[in-house]
Amino acid sequence: MVMEGGWAVIEEGGNKFIELPGAPLETFGVLFGPTESDGISASARVFASGKGRRSPTFAVGLNGVGGYKLQVSPAKKRLELYRGEELLKSVPFEWESGTWTVLRLQSRKVKDGEFAIEGKAWKNGSAEPTQWTISHTDNTEVPAGRASIWGAPYSGTPIRFDDLAVTKAG
Repeated sequence: MVMEGGWAVIEEGGNKFIELPGAPLETFGVLFGPTESDGISASARVFASGKGRRSPTFAVGLNGVGGYKLQVSPAKKRLELYRGEELLKSVPFEWESGTWTVLRLQSRKVKDGEFAIEGKAWKNGSAEPTQWTISHTDNTEVPAGRASIWGAPYSGTPIRFDDLAVTKAG
């Protein structure tokens, strides 16, 4: 389900992916997969590039529009975890322009009334980190919703999303 934006399915070299054009300079999203609340993981590969001092931002999310987002913010050199528009946590992250980056975000119930939201990001082709890069414990009930991808092409260049997946957490 396209929230907004000129998203298109593009084929290049026999590979199909979803592309967000480099203009306009807004944040756009797509919802995909089943409606779930917890015990779920979403992942995607993202290709983006900077232009001069401008860099895009991109994210994978869980639990619908107002749910959680794991966002790469290259201009800040940060990997950020949001719930809706609220920044929950931020850790240092070195992004490389013009390469594919893998994002994985999961939500799981730890015990009654406590949920772990965990994320990681890494350069495609390198080993997946064994530990979660960023995590947050939430005592608020996790809303049911679909997984999502988000992009803001601040660099004026397209952002490509591939290998979208929704799986059981763990």
